[in-house]
Amino acid sequence: MSDDGLPSGVATGVGSLPGTDIGEAVRIVFGELPEWPHLPELPSRGLGADMIGRGAALLEGLPVQWWASTWQVTDLPGRDARRAADYLERDLDALYEVADATDGPVRLTAVGPVTLAANLWRRAGGAMIADHGAVADVAASLAEGLRGHLAAAQNRLPEARLSIQLDEPALPAALAGRVRNESGLDFYRRLRPESARDRLREVVDAVGVPAVVHCCDPGVPLRLLREAGAQAVSLDLTRVDFDDASAVDELGEHLDGGGRLIAGAVPSTGTAEPGLADRATDLILELWHRLGFEPERLPRQVSVTTTCGMAAASPGYARAAMEAAREAAGRLHG
Repeated sequence: MSDDGLPSGVATGVGSLPGTDIGEAVRIVFGELPEWPHLPELPSRGLGADMIGRGAALLEGLPVQWWASTWQVTDLPGRDARRAADYLERDLDALYEVADATDGPVRLTAVGPVTLAANLWRRAGGAMIADHGAVADVAASLAEGLRGHLAAAQNRLPEARLSIQLDEPALPAALAGRVRNESGLDFYRRLRPESARDRLREVVDAVGVPAVVHCCDPGVPLRLLREAGAQAVSLDLTRVDFDDASAVDELGEHLDGGGRLIAGAVPSTGTAEPGLADRATDLILELWHRLGFEPERLPRQVSVTTTCGMAAASPGYARAAMEAAREAAGRLHG
């Protein structure tokens, strides 16, 4: 276990959980994942609690509104944006009520700049990602907003060791030119890797706490994320082809460079059944075998979580999945 806010060899969560009671959700996370809890997201609360609305509420100087079934930059924030900002405040208040005396690691989550730009519309129409200057504006605005968000969390939890998780599910698609345009019939031009790296780096550098980047889509650009300053990467290990030498080598390079892995090895939905922890443990050990690394390195660099967020899971399964992650992490310690 590390003292820098990024533990290793422990169980943690990804972000979203089922339900609408944020106080209960925080209590569950701190009870089930005590070694590395996070502030959960509850998208079932409705508009404004969704990933993009929540991220848009963090933007500084870029007001948004919900219009024609999408979040859009506007001149003044709409009522749905105000609701999203209110959710953020309630979340921090719930964190304070549950964990005000904690002196351990706590992770906050937010959508990353590339995914936000791919889903946030310009005033004139079309996603912000269509304009590389607009992507830079989103990154700068998000960096400033996250600074304030983290400061507010630190004020509530003065002894906690905070970290931030940036969710980037659209990053592989943006780099490959696979983000569909407003017509749905074509795609926006690909985002240059150096542009994506620089935008992420801007946010990571600004927040002043250790950063995790999470992506549960295939093709996570690990080298790019490392160059952007991410100290840990959270990915869906079930979507990594262990027979693909280049994919395994890239993971090995990330770990050899001192990076940490939050291995999504427990399914994010399903049925609470025996064997969840066994299968997660076996999957991580298989990766380690393919990498050829010494067993004693594993708990120093790898933590265990679910393959993605659990908003679509049943409450019972969500608890079972957290328990399985905790059990798997314990087994990997040997």
